[in-house]
Amino acid sequence: MIAQLPVVDAEDFCRFMLEKFEDKGETVMLAPAEGFYLTPGMGVNQVRIAYVLNQESLKRAVELIRLGLVKYHNE
Repeated sequence: MIAQLPVVDAEDFCRFMLEKFEDKGETVMLAPAEGFYLTPGMGVNQVRIAYVLNQESLKRAVELIRLGLVKYHNE
């Protein structure tokens, strides 16, 4: 799934999530979506999410992304 986020640079946000963000010892690994497009400039503020079938894990992942966005915008 590709999701548009309120960020200017999804690659920077993905790096932030892995290097600087955690909540209760957890984070989420996202992929910048720009590399999935042939058109230059597409997907710059989008991420690719490969989700799991476990509904509770998916809910937690979405919550982690939300919390990460809050912290990212406050840095």
